[in-house]
Amino acid sequence: MRKFLMAVAVAVAAGAPLALSIPAAQAGTGGQPPPAGVASARPASNTPRLPARSSPRNQIRQLVQCGGTMYAVGTFSSIKRRSITYSRTDIVSFSASSPYRVTSWAPRVVGSTKTDQDGAAAVNSIAFAGGNCANAYIGGNFIRVNGTSVRNIAEISTRTGNVNTGFAHSANGRVDTLAAVRGHLLVGGTFTSVNGAKPARMASLSPSTGRGDGFLNLSIAGSQVYNQQLSHGGTFDLVEGVFSSAGGVPRHQIFMLNVGGSRASVTAWTSGDFNVACTESFWARAAAWSPDDSTVYVATTGFHVVGGSSQGARSGPCDAALAYPATHAPVGHKWINYTGCDSLYSVAADSHAAYFGGHERYAMNPNACNTLGTGGYNAPGMEGVSPANGALYTNSGGSAGFYSRARGLGADDMLVTRAGLWVASDNLGGSETCGGVSGHSGICFLPYR
Repeated sequence: MRKFLMAVAVAVAAGAPLALSIPAAQAGTGGQPPPAGVASARPASNTPRLPARSSPRNQIRQLVQCGGTMYAVGTFSSIKRRSITYSRTDIVSFSASSPYRVTSWAPRVVGSTKTDQDGAAAVNSIAFAGGNCANAYIGGNFIRVNGTSVRNIAEISTRTGNVNTGFAHSANGRVDTLAAVRGHLLVGGTFTSVNGAKPARMASLSPSTGRGDGFLNLSIAGSQVYNQQLSHGGTFDLVEGVFSSAGGVPRHQIFMLNVGGSRASVTAWTSGDFNVACTESFWARAAAWSPDDSTVYVATTGFHVVGGSSQGARSGPCDAALAYPATHAPVGHKWINYTGCDSLYSVAADSHAAYFGGHERYAMNPNACNTLGTGGYNAPGMEGVSPANGALYTNSGGSAGFYSRARGLGADDMLVTRAGLWVASDNLGGSETCGGVSGHSGICFLPYR
């Protein structure tokens, strides 16, 4: 991320247009047409969106569906749908199906005055427990919701937006991720204490009281738990962040939890790839499960391997889409697809494709850095690849990726539902196109074809 923001800062200071050049389309090698059943490359119309431009930039950090309603959280003060602008602060809900109407729900979130160095959103995560859509758990970097003092975590009503004060609501550091798991609420972030529970960076809370329930005590050595993804079977949880060990065993960037028993424990799943240092301290940004939970997909940033070169052929796990067996043992990657020195921040998967998003310009580009190398494809903003071999799904002419979106800062979240693929992003530099269609700042929905 840092390399991209530096380029943006230089461009802005010089008065240059906020865009990094992408060469004219050229045919790469190794791509293939998308199969039937993948998400459409053309977005649905009339979905809510961020303003096309704002200062500071607006961002959707996460998208979640509960029942027939979508929930989006991040940093923003308004949401648009068609020609109507709605006042919404950092959280909004809307119908999950056409015509995607924005609901009247409008919690008033007040963010912390403290500025995080990584530009974290006011609301980073939202979760629902046990299929109960009447109440939502939110985490981030905020101090009040609907006038009630809270600290970075809260349970709120999805009818009124008011805080449920019976759920403890104080974390002494930022909350980055929330997940409801088998009667537990798993919370990750930069905190050292949340609602009195002392496990640093990650804790398990009672969804009823918000207090520590003893389900998880990992003694994580590191500074942050940033992201997590529950398996479709509900018994395993992938966790990403900045750490070197968890549960008493070495784990860098990512680990897998067994959450199917009476107490969570770190599994034997790992890879030597995660022991390789990239030039950015946090590079394994997101992961996803295949529908049958047999494969783990990982999206990375990182630029290049420490001690390696930014020129020539790529190596290591940096700035790439990767796939691994989900076997509970040390594993090697099944395949790796390099962007050529651009970051990936999100990933989702169905039975026909693995979808990756970031601010990448290229895919299948292992022979160059910051340019389109021999055999590479233009694939700005997102890509769909074959789950079998990581080959890029290409357009009808075979000259570029099947999918595209305005790059902005980067696609920060992806969510596969029964209806299609939702993509969360931002409006940096006026980025608002998805699949070549304008009007999709921050939120893009690609329905199944």
